[in-house]
Amino acid sequence: MPNQKLVTLSCLVCSSTLTTHTQNCGISTASSMEPARSDMSILPNGKGHDLGEEMCVPMKTMMEEEQNGTHHGRFDDPESTLAENIEFLPNGDGKKPRFTDFEGKTSFGMSVFNLGNAIMGSGILGLAYAMANTGILLFLFLLTAVAGLSCYSIHLLLKSSGIVGIRSYEQLGFRAFGMTGKMAAGIAITLQNIGAMSSYLYIIKSEFPLVLQAFLKTDTTSGDWYLNGNYLVVLVSFSVILPLALMKQLGYLGYSSGFSLSCMVFFLSAVMYKKFQILCPFEEFSANSTLAHAHTNVSVNHAHSYHNGHVMADDANCSPQMFTVNSQTAYTIPILAFAFVCHPEVLPIYTELRNPTQKKMQHVSNISILIMYTMYFLAALFGYLTFYTNVEPELLHTYSRIDPYDTLILCVRLAVLTAVTLTVPIVLFPVRRAIQEMVFPNKTFNWIRHVAIAVILLTFINMLVIFAPNILGIFGIIGATSAPCLIFIFPAVFYIRIVPKDKEPMRSTPKIFAACFAGLGVLFMIMSLSFIIIDWTTGSSSALGGH
Repeated sequence: MPNQKLVTLSCLVCSSTLTTHTQNCGISTASSMEPARSDMSILPNGKGHDLGEEMCVPMKTMMEEEQNGTHHGRFDDPESTLAENIEFLPNGDGKKPRFTDFEGKTSFGMSVFNLGNAIMGSGILGLAYAMANTGILLFLFLLTAVAGLSCYSIHLLLKSSGIVGIRSYEQLGFRAFGMTGKMAAGIAITLQNIGAMSSYLYIIKSEFPLVLQAFLKTDTTSGDWYLNGNYLVVLVSFSVILPLALMKQLGYLGYSSGFSLSCMVFFLSAVMYKKFQILCPFEEFSANSTLAHAHTNVSVNHAHSYHNGHVMADDANCSPQMFTVNSQTAYTIPILAFAFVCHPEVLPIYTELRNPTQKKMQHVSNISILIMYTMYFLAALFGYLTFYTNVEPELLHTYSRIDPYDTLILCVRLAVLTAVTLTVPIVLFPVRRAIQEMVFPNKTFNWIRHVAIAVILLTFINMLVIFAPNILGIFGIIGATSAPCLIFIFPAVFYIRIVPKDKEPMRSTPKIFAACFAGLGVLFMIMSLSFIIIDWTTGSSSALGGH
């Protein structure tokens, strides 16, 4: 009997100890997994990890994995790992590091700067010409409609992303249509952004030498290397663009994006100032009075102090039009439709946003679009009210017709070139991400691959701009195809496929709106391609450059 009591007592002690150990382990496991539960929505594979499921993992296995540094393997879906978004992050209280696929560190303001810089393109220089061919009220209506449609498109992307927990355009395509959808999204992003970067670098190649020549007042036939566009575009690409493109995270470009937007604010301020300095009808700088420019025969007009020439406009062309319909009006519709292209950058910026929520990212998008909407309208309005029907497709060239040596306009042209240069790294990030999704889907972050893709992309684009500038016409076709897909068609069809039918049936109002939105994208694609083909067949260049 004593032995039997002793055995019973030992069993009770062991049972109590085991229960206490199990409870402690459970508490520890639950507390350690709590952050993972809160971060569930940002896992790239879109699969939530239930707490009970995680506690079923043997403690011995979890301890071995922590010691071996392989504990994070269970969180990664090899089909959808975002290589640039994986890192260990320490807890705020200094305990052992916990793993999460990404913890956003970019502030709300920096995210607005980055997205605004992604929206802002060289197309702002052509909006005054677009207003001259539509009238003020029609232009305002079209610009407002396009801004609203862009906000709605981003809403579709964010809602689809929130439902499946994916923050990658390519992975949304994979979830909606499998590998076909993933490749379609990746190829569209790659072609669209390579085309945009090529157009930006072509602007640098063609405009930078002219600005330097005007500043230095040198002869255009001089063979100085620093006036050669080919040398300048390579120099800018590898001394300014490449270092910024090598940043590990997109959020680090917030400061350069802020400076880029400041340059465009300077451009807008100069346009507004010139409206009150240049009176209509204006005088054009005469090519025959070049010698007079040497301060020998300069007359000062009572309205503005520009060199004498011949009057380009009469009073009949100096009144604004509210509504205008002409042969060029139809061309402005696709130009305005693509004025807010930023969709490839939305999800990467969303990923890096601090304390991200769908509502917060929608606010970032709305504020960015509102800022660009205001700048677009003011630049178009004051540019149009300065030159009226005499405005050229490239606004700054119109100022050069009055005085090519105007210091303020030269500074503005330099500021626009700076803004265009600082936009290239923002556009490069989604391309590199798309390439990694398509070619290296299972790879974690690697600096060699990160740098190599950026160098290869910039080298390839520089070679296109230097040796095959006519290829930009091909990119016009590609842009007219890929831009409607990224802005209208893909967000709509992804939304229709991803949102469960038990939540929103196919005949529900949101999905009907999404289907109409996709149809609108197809219409814009047909219009853009038609205008480009007409331009090619007629040998004209009526269609303006877009984003």
